Amino acid sequence: MNEIPRISFKKLKDNNLDAFKNLSEALRFHGFFSIYDHQIQKDHIAQCYSKSQEFFKLDLDIKNKYAFPEIGGARGYTPFGKETALGEDVPDLKEFWHHGPVLDNFFDHRVYDNIQIKEVDDFNSVFDQLFNDLNNLGSDLLSFIAISINLNKSYFNSWVNRGNSLLRMIHYPPSDNDNIFRAREHSDINLITLLIGANEKGLEVKNKDNSWIQITAQKNDIVCNIGDMLQLVTDGKLKSTPHRVVKYLDDIPSSRYSIPFFLHPSPDTVLKSIYDSNDKGVIAHDFLDERLKAIKLY
Repeated sequence: MNEIPRISFKKLKDNNLDAFKNLSEALRFHGFFSIYDHQIQKDHIAQCYSKSQEFFKLDLDIKNKYAFPEIGGARGYTPFGKETALGEDVPDLKEFWHHGPVLDNFFDHRVYDNIQIKEVDDFNSVFDQLFNDLNNLGSDLLSFIAISINLNKSYFNSWVNRGNSLLRMIHYPPSDNDNIFRAREHSDINLITLLIGANEKGLEVKNKDNSWIQITAQKNDIVCNIGDMLQLVTDGKLKSTPHRVVKYLDDIPSSRYSIPFFLHPSPDTVLKSIYDSNDKGVIAHDFLDERLKAIKLY
């Protein structure tokens, strides 16, 4: 298992047995897989990357106007060298922007409004659309994952309906070979992660033998992985696999851009074992808040 499986989203929707077999194997071995036939338009993905680059090229004093460390960077800009992987002392070599859902009165009060940018035309509308597309896709994938572990297809629906999900635009500035770890080894906090534009090299997944697998997704594929919350509620049946982003020694120093989507439950969701009825669980907001402090976003 030295590469992650590639699965047709359309075949999963059509209940294709081979597609579900591939999904089950991916969850069992790596907790990582890529999907195609997902119908998110490649032109829109390209537009999102263009808008992301346009923002990160703004002067630092402009970007810092949109930084809100008092809310752990839940929305807006987080400067370079702030986030530090769990258990690490050296910060990751990245700056990023957080964008969430468009709120209505039914969202939990702990889900924040998005920050409006004036310096980049159509920034918010472009990412509102991408958020909705990935949120719908992620909800469907979570249903397929539920089926693959013998749960009702709708088991997680109430968790992610008006969830505290997050779209992150990342910029890794050019770096030299003194520190090749743009993002040090970590696992994701959330339920599942969807990464668009993962064809650029540098993303690596930790194998069961502690070796590292280079992710080489095809250009329009979306790379998906299990997060810590889903590992928690499945008692480790589904694995939240460590991964990292590196600059290879023979790479010419250059910027790297990435756009992951983190599917989160609503803050009031009780994350408890789906197998142990005696488990009291933990509130999703508390779980997230503790981890944000641990990675130094507070």
